[in-house]
Amino acid sequence: MGLAFTIDSPIRVAQYGISSVISIIDDDLVEKMNAFYSEKFNKPYKEITKKTHDYRAERITSYLNLVDEVVKEKFSKFKTELSDSKIALENFLATLPNTSDFKKGLSNLMHEGVVLKDNLKNYLETHLKAGDIDVNIMTKVDKDNFEKSEQLPTMFNDAHASLRGFAKSNLRSSVVLSAGMNPRLYSYFETFKDFFPDEKGQLKKKIILKVSDYRSAIIQGKFLAKKGLWVSEYRIESGLNCGGHAFATDGFLLGPILEEFKSKKVELIRDTHAVLVKGLSHKELEIPTEPLELKITVQGGVGTANEQSFLLDHYDVDSVGWGTPFLLVPEATSVDQQTRDLMLKAQEKDLYLSGISPLGVPFNTIKGTTNEFYKQQRIKNDKAGSSCPKKLLALSKEFGAEGICTASKKYQDAKLQALETKKESLTTTLYNNAKAKITEKTCLCVGLANASYIENDIAIKGQKQGVVVCPGPNLAYFNRETSLFDMMKHINGNASVLSHINRPNMFVKELKMYVDYLKNEIQSLSEDITVKQVKKWNAFKSNLFKGISYYQDLFLSSTTSDYKNIQEEFQLYKAELEAIIIPEFVKV
Repeated sequence: MGLAFTIDSPIRVAQYGISSVISIIDDDLVEKMNAFYSEKFNKPYKEITKKTHDYRAERITSYLNLVDEVVKEKFSKFKTELSDSKIALENFLATLPNTSDFKKGLSNLMHEGVVLKDNLKNYLETHLKAGDIDVNIMTKVDKDNFEKSEQLPTMFNDAHASLRGFAKSNLRSSVVLSAGMNPRLYSYFETFKDFFPDEKGQLKKKIILKVSDYRSAIIQGKFLAKKGLWVSEYRIESGLNCGGHAFATDGFLLGPILEEFKSKKVELIRDTHAVLVKGLSHKELEIPTEPLELKITVQGGVGTANEQSFLLDHYDVDSVGWGTPFLLVPEATSVDQQTRDLMLKAQEKDLYLSGISPLGVPFNTIKGTTNEFYKQQRIKNDKAGSSCPKKLLALSKEFGAEGICTASKKYQDAKLQALETKKESLTTTLYNNAKAKITEKTCLCVGLANASYIENDIAIKGQKQGVVVCPGPNLAYFNRETSLFDMMKHINGNASVLSHINRPNMFVKELKMYVDYLKNEIQSLSEDITVKQVKKWNAFKSNLFKGISYYQDLFLSSTTSDYKNIQEEFQLYKAELEAIIIPEFVKV
């Protein structure tokens, strides 16, 4: 969900029992939101400037403590409102799933005729919980920092400082680690006691790993367990059918991945617990008598209550995450109106997997953003690249130890000049592809933060970057602003906010994206083909065929018209995949 879009979502939705995740890597955005909400809720505020020794971590701790305080106050007021107002209670009940025991309990109280306020209040106190205030750290965004050309200790790296800010906060919640394994950052968790189980086997702060497959989960889980650290949740995300950065698998589709987690969950818990016991013993810390709780969750491309129910029932996952549709819910996410209007009009053709991220990872976005407008203006004026004010993604060491961002003007000028020297030896196609790959990089640090500044009338300094937004392809099927309660009803099957466009099943959509991804990989190659590349493409194609066979078997016995259509679509993409010709490596 980018940097800005959920920066204050807990303040907006946690009182209703909805959990959300705050990205905490951008301390400048965090500080500005701290000032904004301190004023809004009449809380004391003291600016933490960059002159403060540990300003990154302190800014994050301060803001998270403020969010925690505000959420607790709003949650208390909401429970009082439910106790005092029958209308408020009925409206809230309408948003809950019909299978919910909590909903049944509330309904029973109301059906008693005269609901005793004390009984209702006691029931809410016992059963209604505020949503979690979780935080996200992209493990790759862990730049070394410098002061007057002198490199600071590792603990002052961006991701390290972010983790420290969360660890020192008052929150009892989780940190979601995404973008792959960072051994140095993972080892830093050992510094903070809140990540270790107490004498009751409880964790004050938990670790959630966002993973793309079982192998990644078991490797990372055991790495942390050796240090006495338990992964409380593996959050499986579709490799491509998601918002933001898309970490494509080697052609492994979501269904088969979930099937493996389902069949091996007991093994995962048992084996990781054994490693954890040894890790805790080595540190002479409390050892839980039983394995700690472990959840398997899934997200990416879910758009209907039926899809959510299928994931919960067939794969036995603990919960299903929704992201992109909430970008159209003003009560839940921080998005400026111009960008939200752009998303409301988006069709399938407008949502695409881009190469704009300086991380070099495919990035789901939308055509027509204000950021793209300003970027193209600079390219036309031979001023490609960003001024790079935040440097969060200044990770390339190609031009020096301090690092440089591939979206920066300094980097792109150097690369374009180097490309010109090779122009005569390249075909026109290879030259144009190479040039486009250099200049397409976008300043995500600013672009993904600007939406909150614009929405809240906070001044934006420096070069105009506009807004980058990173919805998943699922956005194409949601085309109106939606209230929070209406979206909750949609998720739980009590209403629908979908447009009338023919929306493909989430598994079919993901398959299409993978077939298109393979085609694009082959067509957009800007270098000579290697043996390794050909081998990778062949394996990718083979894995897609296996995934299609899995789905065809999975839905074979289904008799509904929807599943018959799904079978036909799988067969269609199977034929399309068969038609893809993998180039052969020719040794010169």
